[in-house]
Amino acid sequence: MNERIQLDPLRPATTQAADGMPRRPWTVAEIEAMVAAGIIAEDERFELIGGEVVPMLPKGGRHEMVKRELNRYFQRTAPDSLAVAQETTLRLDETAFLEPDFCVYPQAIFPADLRGPDVLLVIEIADTSLAYDRGRKIGIYAAYGIPEVWVIDANRPATYIYRGLGVEGYRDHSEASPDETVTAVRAPAISMCLSALGLAPL
Repeated sequence: MNERIQLDPLRPATTQAADGMPRRPWTVAEIEAMVAAGIIAEDERFELIGGEVVPMLPKGGRHEMVKRELNRYFQRTAPDSLAVAQETTLRLDETAFLEPDFCVYPQAIFPADLRGPDVLLVIEIADTSLAYDRGRKIGIYAAYGIPEVWVIDANRPATYIYRGLGVEGYRDHSEASPDETVTAVRAPAISMCLSALGLAPL
């Protein structure tokens, strides 16, 4: 029997399954149908990983400030040929979707048709979720063929860069200071310098 745990009044309740028990995976289509039917609220924040619903942590003020400034900058500077979508649903396969803070892909692709190999760059902004974003989530992006991921530590701020897909994930890991300009390999029109955007360390 599952034990129901309320982690926080502001977060959805979660369950802890018994070890070794089989679990029925949900599909993306089933989750979307439940949202359409009102079973799951449209504003409930979660991702689907391997058929399991994973609640997302609440976003702090620092996270939202960095996201706001980056969004303003990208919408001014991105070429018409590229979409820089904020919190779009990235459907990876029939049992997985993620919602990165920013997703860069060719403008000609309809968002609902977007899949991992279409993505040129993913950007994640982390304050409380840094360990998860640099750990398990990076592994998921690599497994689905995302060529480049930037994880911005909103509190420092610094940018962790993951490139060079290989059989065991990303071969190239580097860290950029807020004063450095970072440029996407497959979308060189997309670049950023956090300090130039007024995003100074705390």
